[in-house]
Amino acid sequence: MADYDYTVYHVAPSPDGGWNVEGEKSERASAHFDTKDQAIERGKELAKARKGQLKIHKQDGTIQIEYTYGHDPESSPG
Repeated sequence: MADYDYTVYHVAPSPDGGWNVEGEKSERASAHFDTKDQAIERGKELAKARKGQLKIHKQDGTIQIEYTYGHDPESSPG
């Protein structure tokens, strides 16, 4: 199994309202949007450009869905 280093982004609710796009290793949000759809659109752009991964969270913070662009991390069987 190859070990790929790729960027992981999260679309998550902001404590101040709205939605943030955050790099997993970043100390602050890459972008802030009023709507989740806007944040998802930007998150997909960033993840695609860097052949990374996007994890979209629900309002309660749990992961709703993940998208991988480029190399799949092989975290699930099958």
